[in-house]
Amino acid sequence: MLRKSIPFLCGVLALAACDDTTSPNDGSITPSLALWGTAPAASHVAAPFADISLSDADDTLVISRVALVLREIELKRLNDDDCVVGSDDDSCEEFEIGPVLLELDVDGGIDQIVAVDVPADTYREIEFEIHKPDDVDTTDQAFIALNPEFDGVSIRVEGTFNGESFVFEQDLNEKQEIDLSPPLDVRNGEGPINLTLTLDVTSWFANGGDLIDPRTANAGGDNEGVVENNIRASIDLFEDRDEDGERDGDN
Repeated sequence: MLRKSIPFLCGVLALAACDDTTSPNDGSITPSLALWGTAPAASHVAAPFADISLSDADDTLVISRVALVLREIELKRLNDDDCVVGSDDDSCEEFEIGPVLLELDVDGGIDQIVAVDVPADTYREIEFEIHKPDDVDTTDQAFIALNPEFDGVSIRVEGTFNGESFVFEQDLNEKQEIDLSPPLDVRNGEGPINLTLTLDVTSWFANGGDLIDPRTANAGGDNEGVVENNIRASIDLFEDRDEDGERDGDN
C-alpha cells in the first residue's frame, strides 16, 4: 500500500477538556485522545500525483481532492444515557474544535485532526458534526473568510470524469454518531489514545457496479440522494493505537 505523509493544513489543535478537575497535577500522565482522518488507499493507482482512479466498463473517475468541514467532538460515557449536546454535566464531555477544514490525503496517509485531554473513563460512543458553514454564525464567518469556497458547503470533491473536470459540493449538515466497539477505555497514566476516522471515498460515486458522474450528484441532480447516502454509509471510526489507518487487530 502506497502511503505519503502531508502536513494537515489547519495544523494540530491542542485543546483542554471541559472538565478542569480531570487533569491531576501529581506528575502522572494525563490521558488524551487524538483523532486522525484518512481516505483508504485500496483502490489507488500509482500515478504521479497519486490520485484515486476508478473505472467501470464505460467510465473513468479520477479524484484528486477531498475536503470536508468538521465541528465538535463529543464522547458518551458507557454508564450514562443522558449526554446532551451543550450540557455542563460531567457525564457529557464536549470539545469545540471548529469549524476545521480536513483535507483527506487521497494517497492513503493519515493526518491528525485534533488532540484533546480526556477524563479517565470508559466511553461507548463518539459524535462529531459534518458542518455546513454559513454567514450567520460568527465563528463560521471567520472560517468562510479563509475558505470562501466552503460558504454553505460541507464537502468538496474535485477531479475528472472521463477526462472532464468536475467539482462536487455537498451541504450535508448533521451530527454523526458512531458506537465504539469495544468501548474505549481511557486510564490515568496512559499515553495518547488514537482514533482514526475513515471515509471510503471510493464508494461515494458508485451505484451498484456503475460509476456516477459527480456532476449529476450536485444540488438538484438526479444522483444527489444516492451519493449523500453513500457518504453516510462510508464513515467509520475505530481505535488505532499505532496510527497506521487500520483497525487494531486487522494488521
